[in-house]
Amino acid sequence: MAPALLAAVLLIATCGLVYELVAGALASYLLGDSVTQFSTVIGAYLFAMGIGSWISRYVTRAVVRQFVIVQILIAVVGGFSSATLFLAFGWTDVFRPILYALVVIVGTLVGLEIPLLMRILRDRFEFKDVVAHVLTFDYLGALVASVLFPTILVPQLGLLRAAMLFGLVNAVVALWTLYLFRDAMTHRRSLAVMASLAIVLLIGGMFAANRVLDVAESGLYADEVILARTTPYQRIVVTAWRNDLRLFLNSHLQFSSRDEYRYHESLVHPGLAAARSETGARARRR
Repeated sequence: MAPALLAAVLLIATCGLVYELVAGALASYLLGDSVTQFSTVIGAYLFAMGIGSWISRYVTRAVVRQFVIVQILIAVVGGFSSATLFLAFGWTDVFRPILYALVVIVGTLVGLEIPLLMRILRDRFEFKDVVAHVLTFDYLGALVASVLFPTILVPQLGLLRAAMLFGLVNAVVALWTLYLFRDAMTHRRSLAVMASLAIVLLIGGMFAANRVLDVAESGLYADEVILARTTPYQRIVVTAWRNDLRLFLNSHLQFSSRDEYRYHESLVHPGLAAARSETGARARRR
């Protein structure tokens, strides 16, 4: 059982950092100023983890049950965090409060889960070994998340599906914990139903991710969206109104066909002028 619980530490540590990276990346995409967004999101998230660790001191009974409940809550709140933020940005004027509320909620739950898991493990290892094992796998999970996020998760899945995928991981950890402690828990069936429902919702969310993006963008852009594509590098959207075509990358306007010549001419004329100067100089040398 102990190796399985240590594997759970690795998985939940990976999930926790992924939610943090999703919030920071999404805030950077939608609001710009990536330094400010990542700094404030990471700071708020770590502060919330401290709150969760402090709250864990008051959990004195049914520790395994509380750990399972925390996993289910993280699965739902963290898994649907990116979809919630996309919709909030497109359809409300309170994106920032919703962003930091989600960051604090998820961070608090993530800060709560590791102390609870350490209490579960203390009956199987000496205290010094519990701390060493948990922190080792916790930091290893952070490394896994930091490598997977930019190389595989965002390019292949996008921010919505990446968060939902790791929400599934948290829900599976909840079910796995219920199985490991099946002989020592009460109300196990109700918790299994809750975890299974979370899995069904998250799988459905992964299939509906493109539709969620379409709904969010319909509230984000004033004109009709005629093209929307997610590449490994950015979200590309083209809108149209009469004869005006506009290109957006990660929700930021790049150019409008009404005045794009001002941008492109300023790039072209210096080169053409230099070419003419070079041609004249060669003619004079001849």
